[in-house]
Amino acid sequence: MRSFVDIHSHWLPGVDDGVPTAQDSVELLRALRRLGFQRVCATPHMRTGLFDNTSRDLIRAFERVQPILDEADGLPEVALGCEHHLDDIVFQRLVDGEGLPYPAGNTALIELPYDHFPAKLLERLHELRMKRIRPVLAHPERYRPVWRDMEILEPLLDGGTVLQLDVGALAGQYGRHTRRSAEQLADAGYYYCASSDAHRVKDLGYVDKGIRRLFDLMGQEEAEFLLAEGPASVLDGQVTD
Repeated sequence: MRSFVDIHSHWLPGVDDGVPTAQDSVELLRALRRLGFQRVCATPHMRTGLFDNTSRDLIRAFERVQPILDEADGLPEVALGCEHHLDDIVFQRLVDGEGLPYPAGNTALIELPYDHFPAKLLERLHELRMKRIRPVLAHPERYRPVWRDMEILEPLLDGGTVLQLDVGALAGQYGRHTRRSAEQLADAGYYYCASSDAHRVKDLGYVDKGIRRLFDLMGQEEAEFLLAEGPASVLDGQVTD
């Protein structure tokens, strides 16, 4: 039995562009469990002007759905985090302790604009590290600056940021540029973990194909690290340099 850990998923209902209802949450979680994910962390968006969620909002939503999940069978263990879009407001929330890191409190999922890297990105990532929060960069393969030159990620890696792959990218879920970028980053050993980024059950066809492609590209040992050991250490706050 696989024991994968998913640290990027949008199964929390009614808070962003993920599943709309609690029943959809159950169906998505059950489907992820069938793919081998034993632990799945919800990471709803926190993005100013689009998904104006606060940590309090998301915790309440998580608590509301919990009784329904408790009554369902065949589900993975669940947890709550957040996908922080690193705009000025959300960044300041993280610095002020008002973001929503992963449960251990010292790792947090962040995302960037798709078409550019913010001017003060390195300074902000350094400030998060000074606050004892290790940044986990969501889906770097989807950022256009990385398409042009993946070495733009080197300063981020040197500063302690770890990179998370959306496995569906390897199956073409986001187009050919993103697929090529994901393959290049995987081949270069840039990734620390791989996740579903599932928003709907229909996404899991790509996730399944992407997992298979990951094993083909990386071999069993490395693929299992990216799907199990790496994300578990992120979730549990035990990432090592």
